[in-house]
Amino acid sequence: MEGADTKLLVRKEGDTLSLTLNNPAQGNCLSPDLVEDLIEVLETAQNVRLATLQGNGRHFCTGFDLSDIQDLSDGDLLWRFVRIELLLQKINRSPFPIAAFAQGQVVGAGADMFAACWRRVAACDARFRMPGWNFGLALGTRRLTRLIGMDNAREMLIDTRPVSATEAERFGLATDIADQQMWPDLVKDLAKRARSLPGFASSAMLDLTRQDTDDPDLAAVVRSAGRPGLKQRIVEYRDIAMRSARENRNAS
Repeated sequence: MEGADTKLLVRKEGDTLSLTLNNPAQGNCLSPDLVEDLIEVLETAQNVRLATLQGNGRHFCTGFDLSDIQDLSDGDLLWRFVRIELLLQKINRSPFPIAAFAQGQVVGAGADMFAACWRRVAACDARFRMPGWNFGLALGTRRLTRLIGMDNAREMLIDTRPVSATEAERFGLATDIADQQMWPDLVKDLAKRARSLPGFASSAMLDLTRQDTDDPDLAAVVRSAGRPGLKQRIVEYRDIAMRSARENRNAS
């Protein structure tokens, strides 16, 4: 998974595994190959006490890759969302703690990845947005609600309101706010904490302190994405979002 065109950079130093999304030109969006690479790395990782998840460039992750949507069917899109949900479950149920470090735009499935992690560090410029319900997709909703509470989840989801790093910390979506130059020291501190328990004890503790809602979460994704017209709903949302962005640029 290494090389100039690699969308996922993987580095292991001792018992710390570093995963870096590496497609900054497209906002580190979640393409199918990137999703599968992340799942494979998490499934095969050994002798890991801490993993970190970051994104190269201006943004952590701008969500689902829409670049080839015109070539996809509703069934293709359903499969992709199922695989993203399984990735989110893999992160959330990891036997070792995973810390996310986010800057810039953290959107959709990218925000869901952030929310699925143990520690969630936001740069001051981070902005979080979850637009899935604009096209009727239930991805990550129950996990978000469990993390930040019903009222805060509805506050984020009802009109896709962008949330600043400060507000994300207040909601409980972010556990820390730290500028990017502080991240290496934070990683060292978190790695030290992750080693404080024996490996088997840490894994068991993580498992017992999370709720197992994997099956109903997956069912919710399939049920919501399985409604006919998924592609059309996504295209309509994308066109509205692009038009709004253009109008905002022209106004400024």
